[in-house]
Amino acid sequence: LGGLKAEKLKLRYFKLEELEKATENFSADCLLGSGAFGNVYKGSFEGEGTLAIKRAHVESYQTTEEFRNEVRLLSTVNHPNLVALVGFSEESGRKGAKILVYEYVPHGSLREYIIGRGGRNFTWRQRVNIAIGAAKGIAHLHDGIKPSIIHRDIKPSNILIGERFEAKVSDFGLVKMGPIGDQSHVSSQVKGTPGYLDPAYCTSFHLSPFSDVYSFGVILLQLVSGRPAVDTTRNHIIDWARPSIERGNIEEILDTTLLSKPCNMEMMLKMGELGLRCVAKTPKDRPTMTQVWQELENTFNEHPSLSSKTTTTTKFPQSNEQGISFEQDCSQSFVSIDGVGFQKFHIELDSISSQSNSLRCFEINSASIDIDKENLKY
Repeated sequence: LGGLKAEKLKLRYFKLEELEKATENFSADCLLGSGAFGNVYKGSFEGEGTLAIKRAHVESYQTTEEFRNEVRLLSTVNHPNLVALVGFSEESGRKGAKILVYEYVPHGSLREYIIGRGGRNFTWRQRVNIAIGAAKGIAHLHDGIKPSIIHRDIKPSNILIGERFEAKVSDFGLVKMGPIGDQSHVSSQVKGTPGYLDPAYCTSFHLSPFSDVYSFGVILLQLVSGRPAVDTTRNHIIDWARPSIERGNIEEILDTTLLSKPCNMEMMLKMGELGLRCVAKTPKDRPTMTQVWQELENTFNEHPSLSSKTTTTTKFPQSNEQGISFEQDCSQSFVSIDGVGFQKFHIELDSISSQSNSLRCFEINSASIDIDKENLKY
């Protein structure tokens, strides 16, 4: 690989024939998903078991060296909250197959839980744990690697749910090396997903780790509310959620599926408030991703409603086909509504235009933005 051995990169080199066999010749039955960058297939191997195979579109890489540089970069990434690169495969020439092989993450993406697909929903504790885990993964990209890596496409469909329902940040197709030394940013063409794009990045073309922080702030608001980033009335979740959060009335925007089980309102309010700080207009006013996970973890561990208040036990339906453990303790900071069914908020959004300050990115020439239309909704 460009003079570097796969062994030196601590990766496995896969022959194309192996991948074709593992995916039944890249059949539709093995297709896990597709996006602007390429298709992802589920493959079965005798030694490694099940892996995820990402086959890039021909136009995804301008040169073979560009692909090799990405492999070198991803080979340095190692964190429990980041999807691990297992190996790669490449054919010579620009049009030759360029394939990345990742660990397989079994429980889908956060997007599926936010929209409640197939009856999938998280308890409040699981939402906090997912937020903490994802924040730790992104923080590792920013602070655990030198030079830092900016993801540029943080969104629910790129946060996968692992075997133990831990968060694993995925899809590094748009990653960019971060600023070096005293630099505060790098200049870059605007790429990402509308609804999660940092308006400051869109208007200045200055990319920094705080651009990922903005995207994560949107996700925190979604974890609290179960809403899309942008709804059919072109209203961004930031503008919709801000008034209630600033008044401290988190119940007004809370995901209704949380109301049918015990829910720690103070923890949800903390997540909402932190989400608003992450989307501050000026990037330097936002917390770092390390500060984000530390604040969430500290509140989660130290909040008195989790342990010191007297709790009572309430019985709730134990529907657990997804393997999710439902919490049953509640206290003065918990609310639940027994015997009431709620309909999950869900929309389809095919096209969006912007009139909101939070949506200024939509006003940029769409040709300069990589838009994953399939995942535009959430």
